[in-house]
Parts: sequence; C-alpha cells; structure tokens
Amino acid sequence: MPFNLKDTLVIGISATALFDLSEADNLFREEFAKDPDRAIENYREYMLKHEEDPLDEGIGFPLVKALLNLNQYKKKDEAPLVEVVIMSRNSAETGVRVLNAIRQIGLEITRSAFTAGESGADYLEAFDVDLFLTTNESDAQKVIDSRACASAVLSIPPEYKCDIPEGQVRIAFDGDAVLFDESSELVYKQQGMQAFHENENNAQDVPMNEGPFASFLKKLSRLQERLPMKVEFSPVRIAIVTARNSPSDLRVIKTLRHWGVYVDEVFFLGGIEKSNILKAFKAHIFFDDQDDHLQTSSLVVPSGKVLYPSSSPLQLHNQFKEKLH
Repeated sequence: MPFNLKDTLVIGISATALFDLSEADNLFREEFAKDPDRAIENYREYMLKHEEDPLDEGIGFPLVKALLNLNQYKKKDEAPLVEVVIMSRNSAETGVRVLNAIRQIGLEITRSAFTAGESGADYLEAFDVDLFLTTNESDAQKVIDSRACASAVLSIPPEYKCDIPEGQVRIAFDGDAVLFDESSELVYKQQGMQAFHENENNAQDVPMNEGPFASFLKKLSRLQERLPMKVEFSPVRIAIVTARNSPSDLRVIKTLRHWGVYVDEVFFLGGIEKSNILKAFKAHIFFDDQDDHLQTSSLVVPSGKVLYPSSSPLQLHNQFKEKLH
C-alpha cells in the first residue's frame, strides 16, 4: 500500500542547500569551462576521496533540522509530520558523501533522488514535495513554471549563525507574488501606488487569488493542526513581512481569514526596510520575489528568491522595463 503523505509536510532540498559543498562545486565549475569530460572525472575522484569526510551545514540545514524535530509530536501509527527528500544532481556514487553526512549527523532523512547531472524537478510530484529549496536557479524556474510545488533559490548570509531557540521553526513570507498572486503587484507596477491603494481598499472584502507559496502556507497550517498544543503556542511561528500598509492591509488579513490560515505575526511596513524586522524575528528562512528586498534580507537571515513564471505578466513587465533601460 503506498505511503500516504497527504497530511505530511514534504520538503525537497538540494544537497548543495543542505550541506556546504562549495569546495567541490567550485572545483567542478572552474574545470568544466575548460574540459567538461575532465571536470566530471575530477569531481568524481574528489567526492570518492572525501566521501568519509564530514560536511559543514548548508544554508538550509537549520530549517530542515528544526522541521524534522517536529516529528517528536507524531502520534503512534500516524504519518510523520515532516518528511525531507534529498534531490541531488550527483550520481548515486558521488552522492555517498551526502548520505554519509546525513548518517553522521543523525538526520532522519530516508528518501533521496540522485540524477547524475539532470534536474530533479521532474520528480518532485512523484515524491509529493510541497516545497523545493535549491541553489540552482534553472531548477527553481522549472519548478515554478510547472507549478509542481513552491520553490525558491536560496541566498546565503555571510557568516550566518542560527540562534533561534531550540524547538522552534520560524518562517517569514512576503505577500504579493509570493503568498498572493501577482495581480495587485501588477497594478502597482503599471499604475502607481495611489492606484494600488485604491484597488486594494475597494477590494478589501474580495480574497486575493493564491500565489506560488499559498499551498505551502496552507500545508504549514495543517501541520500546526496536527501538533498537540493550541496554535497560539505552536513551535511553528509564521510571519508575513510586506511593504503594504494602510489602506491595503485589511485585504491581507481578510484573505488569510478566508483561507482559514493562522499567522502569528504580520508586519505592514509601508516601505520601511524589511531586514531589521527579519533580524528581530530570527527567521529560519524568508521568501520574497524582489531582488532589492532580498539583497538586504539575505545579509541577516537565509532568504529564498521566489521566481516569477516565465510567461507571467509581471515577468514580462519587468523584462520590458529592463529593455527600456
């Protein structure tokens, strides 16, 4: 009988996001430009030579560890609260180092996919993945375009040290084009701030359509429901950090209410710098779609860039503006 993950939060993560494989990755990239065949062979030799060596934590490691720790609340004979799947472009042979590192640390990760240079994006639905975290932008774009699940490209803060209290999971989201669809953001881009505020105020009782991370947020909400404590005391803390402010704020709150989703903290910043809020919130990860916000947020917390679908109106609008400049 197939394993039922309907109520389980499933995270797919690339090996390069879970562990620091930068040394091997840089070696491969430098040689690949000169001699692809030799680069592949040298990478293989390097990984085999070092397959027993420990790996340092990658940018996604603290989040994965914190999520897996939630399985302590799993009831007997129930499906896990959280599952993590390694999605790696390594071959099975060169992936031994990753598997050894998982065992050495004691992470409860039992599923993996090694695709020998090919993208693992095509296999996410087969693994019932809700969120795919990667350092490879082309893989993330493929996932976003296929609508298989939520996906983000991770940015690494310099010398990041996770200081979140043990036992908590803290996740922060931007709103428009991340949790919500891009239609409101498009009004702002095309018509300006005044038109945006008027549109959102007039439509405050009309729930926004779902964006690329709405399903993931709803799955987090189901995870909270499976925990034994009231949602107000849940170890999973969710924040929305958005540039919106009054009078566009009420539509956010009413949309979340319509979705039946509980969010612990919401910040309507009206253009104030997001990074100061995120630093205080101590997010395991923050998801945003705009480079200007990510450039500062990624200095203080792990941040994931949410890409636009290749054919989206917002993507086409941004490409048109770039051509004008």
